[in-house]
Amino acid sequence: MKRAFFLLPLVIFLIIVGYFAISLRPGHDSHELPSAMISQPAPGFDLAGLNDGKPLALDTLKGHPFIVNFFASWCVPCRIEHPLLMRMAAQNHVPLYGIAYKDKPEDSSRLLANFGDPYRQVGIDRDGRVGLNFGVYGVPETYVIDSAGIIRKRFVGPLNAEVVEKELLPLLKQLGQS
Repeated sequence: MKRAFFLLPLVIFLIIVGYFAISLRPGHDSHELPSAMISQPAPGFDLAGLNDGKPLALDTLKGHPFIVNFFASWCVPCRIEHPLLMRMAAQNHVPLYGIAYKDKPEDSSRLLANFGDPYRQVGIDRDGRVGLNFGVYGVPETYVIDSAGIIRKRFVGPLNAEVVEKELLPLLKQLGQS
């Protein structure tokens, strides 16, 4: 029994070394969060519109690749990525739609009025139901959806210029939209 007690630190050390060997291997991105939704149809939604009252529904968006960005006025990282979304909208790379996630409509409207509105249309997901169906666990999250309504890529956290240039734009080009 005493012998097993002396081996315990060695076993714990080997477990820790194994964990770090797996986590720190080349090509492993610790920020990459796998999603079961990739290559699956986007969950259907029909949300009330934010400012124009026009509903945002998945069925009306199909037919061309598009981006859905979940955001909220209370989300600091959303404010960080907002200038990049504005540049993307100005360059008109692809239709960009927003979903105000668990946010008050008046707060979302104020955010977009103050910082600019990069979205073609914004839907309101007050209870987070649509976000839950997409697998959103925090904002911002961005989804690239192809013309058939299939989710092709999920970006967790704020987008940055490097991710847009190296991943998002090439994917859009591959999907036939740039």
